Amino acid sequence: MFKKVFKWTALTLVAVLVLAGGFAAHEWYAKKPLFFRAFVDREMVKIAFDSPETLTSLGFLESMGIKGHNALLNDDSPAKGDEMMEKVSEIRATIMEYDDASLSEADQLSKEIALYLLDYAEEAKPYRYHNYPVNQLFGVQNGYPSFMQAQHQVHTVEDAENYLARLTGVKLKFEQNLDGIRLRTEKGIIPPRFVIERVLTEMNDFVATPITENILYASLQTKLSEAEGITADEQQRLLAEAERRIRDDVYPAYQGFIDYFVALSAQADTDDGFWRLPQGSEAYAMALKLFTTTDYSADEIHQLGLDEVARIQAEILTILAGEGFDTEAGFTAAIEDLAADPRFYYEDNDAGRQEILQDYQAILDEIDSGLSDAFNIRPKAGMEVVRIPEFKEKTAPGAYYQQPALDGSRPGRFFANLYDIKATPRYSMRTLAYHEGIPGHHFQIALGMEQEGLPFFRRMSPFTAYVEGWALYSEQLAWELGFQQDPFDNVGRLQAELFRAVRLVVDTGIHHKRWTREQAIEYMRDNTGMAKSDVISEVERYIVMPGQATAYKVGMMKILELRSKAQSQLGDRFDLRDFHDVVLQNGAVPLDVLEQLIERYINDKQTS
Repeated sequence: MFKKVFKWTALTLVAVLVLAGGFAAHEWYAKKPLFFRAFVDREMVKIAFDSPETLTSLGFLESMGIKGHNALLNDDSPAKGDEMMEKVSEIRATIMEYDDASLSEADQLSKEIALYLLDYAEEAKPYRYHNYPVNQLFGVQNGYPSFMQAQHQVHTVEDAENYLARLTGVKLKFEQNLDGIRLRTEKGIIPPRFVIERVLTEMNDFVATPITENILYASLQTKLSEAEGITADEQQRLLAEAERRIRDDVYPAYQGFIDYFVALSAQADTDDGFWRLPQGSEAYAMALKLFTTTDYSADEIHQLGLDEVARIQAEILTILAGEGFDTEAGFTAAIEDLAADPRFYYEDNDAGRQEILQDYQAILDEIDSGLSDAFNIRPKAGMEVVRIPEFKEKTAPGAYYQQPALDGSRPGRFFANLYDIKATPRYSMRTLAYHEGIPGHHFQIALGMEQEGLPFFRRMSPFTAYVEGWALYSEQLAWELGFQQDPFDNVGRLQAELFRAVRLVVDTGIHHKRWTREQAIEYMRDNTGMAKSDVISEVERYIVMPGQATAYKVGMMKILELRSKAQSQLGDRFDLRDFHDVVLQNGAVPLDVLEQLIERYINDKQTS
């Protein structure tokens, strides 16, 4: 069925792109289309159409009445991964057939970025299995129910039937993922013991939940009740079928995972860094290259972190001393005094948590209406604050952003973790909202998606140093623009930056310098003043996502460096709005490419 859907939707999309000035229909089938952008767009569209979950998330086919993909789940088999690896090589070979002299300046940049990604993919092939696809933060075991709740929309009976089909499809999806985990086990890539313990707790709790209280059932129930035109009898029929499929299909799929991880735990140990894995040091170096888009060594990143930790702590102590806090006993004691002050916390109940969500939304609404001096452009998509689903908030990060749907049916969302009320002091909220929402991830990601002049892959490029560097830069930008008048809000900003500097030390400490999990927790707790529950979640995150945490500070420092360079060279001709236009209108890029773009902007300004 899906191949028929694919053929129809592909042709439909070709027609849409022709009308939009994209490419002629024959370009869809040509081995090497005449136009470079037609080729890279086509390949991205083909990849998207090979991923029904991606199509659901993007949400642009439903407006054309095409919904068949919503009954399917992705093929997660190792064989499909092999096929994708071969496809990467084929795409690269075709891209190299396009001569630079025949390309526009924009296409030359797109070619450079595409080759950066493809070359990295080729170089990283030996380390394809160096990861833990099921862990306490992400994986099919929590990604699947989260996807069904947040992405699968139900407005009609057909939508609900597709939801039911995806409940049945979970058996195959989980078995495919288990095949990949078995391959990793054979290669000696086994998660640390605590990871196995965490996921077993999560999955056992999931299957122990009465079906009618499970998120998969409750989510469908809510969606049906809010849909128009679905009768009460139809709702009951659909819910009864959902209950059966969760019992007969979903829970057994989870039990298969549980059985495997129980057996796997006997092979696990308490060493946590990548250094312990076969070729682990090489894999970690590749992870650092991927996430920072630099060639910085682990030692260089570690020292950078130590230097920044010392600088930021000194700034925080200066502010706290000015506000009457005793700083003589050192940083940790001063931060503990700040953290113990009850005036900074909400009530630890449902009303207090609801107030947090409302205050986050007010913070975002305020800054959204006050950015005209800093931005010429802003996303069309809206922004809303929601709570991280309770079933996974215990091990989830403090917050995260979810991109809007392409068709405008779903706004950008800032998910806030409200599990530990002490992890949300009032003085940290503005900074977190600016990072995850406005002008952070929402401006960058939503604007990137809306840049119609860019190829599809550049509108969604996964360059973490740029993406997270922009979000961390946004925290400082908001302070510079006057949105954090309260000195304690500035302490919250500096604590957030300190947190990212500590990450440089801890990530490289775990995976390069052979720190234990306990050493990392102690260092982070002593040097940030964060709630211990957050410290544990964060350190455990770095263990299962090697290198990712280093991208934030590296990216921020590069953006600030480039802004300072533009200001010094342009003087009175520097306009912050124009600088932000250049940074945001080109989509996510490697840091060296961003530097090229800013240098071009400086030259254009100087010669205009």
